[in-house]
Amino acid sequence: MLSYRHSFHAGNFADVLKHIVLVEILEHLTAKEKAFEYIDSHAGAGLFDLSHGHAEKLGEYRNGIGRLWGEDWKELRSYFGIIRACNASSSLIYYPGSPLIATQFLRPRDKAWLFELHPTDFRRLEKNTGDFRNVRVSCLDGHQGLLGVLPPASRRGLVLIDPAYEIKTEYEQVFATVKKAHRKFSTGVFAIWYPVVDRSRVKELELSLTGSGIRDIQRFELGLAPDSDDRGMTASGMIVINPPWKLFEKMSGLLPRLADVMGENGPGCYKCDTLVPESI
Repeated sequence: MLSYRHSFHAGNFADVLKHIVLVEILEHLTAKEKAFEYIDSHAGAGLFDLSHGHAEKLGEYRNGIGRLWGEDWKELRSYFGIIRACNASSSLIYYPGSPLIATQFLRPRDKAWLFELHPTDFRRLEKNTGDFRNVRVSCLDGHQGLLGVLPPASRRGLVLIDPAYEIKTEYEQVFATVKKAHRKFSTGVFAIWYPVVDRSRVKELELSLTGSGIRDIQRFELGLAPDSDDRGMTASGMIVINPPWKLFEKMSGLLPRLADVMGENGPGCYKCDTLVPESI
């Protein structure tokens, strides 16, 4: 939907979870010399100024990256390093979106395909990634765009799917896209972000994926508070298909600590489990 602007929510707890998982996957892909491709279905503007404008209006980053910044999190050294690279000082002013995080891992032989439909964010994304010759930015619907570049020539890659879910049918659209994309690129890593606003919608997506025949699916979820019908997003999660072999161990140690730090009115909640095993 063209009304959604991620700049209002940049650096919030959902971004923290999404980007921690993203960094872990990208580090895994760059551990081998062979090229890979990064595909981002809903890329956004790429870089956000937390000091004024949209981000300052809601201030969601204060209960997200703001809760972690300046603390000792050795497990998040790479994640923090990327954020520091976007800031001229030790102050937290700019927060990178998924496209800018991914560019920090790209080598000359790697490629990135970024899709963003909002015209203003598309222009900003072009500007923020203009120095990277191996990045292609397109003002296209991300569901259609990612299917058009699969399978990647390298046969290795990460597909990030993280729409706004402003309309209820987007959960169904995400599943349809993942099913088609997996048929074209069954060995790729797929990272699917979701918000927990209506738990029944999330459960439908989980059931669709677990019944699809796709194997090796893990789920990582971080919540500020228990599910509620009276408020907005209480949690968010990442569903990862073909996850790196060390990802589950890393997240099982991190999520309890993140939940303790970010919970509202006491410790938050989390999920770290396998939806579908790699083999029977």
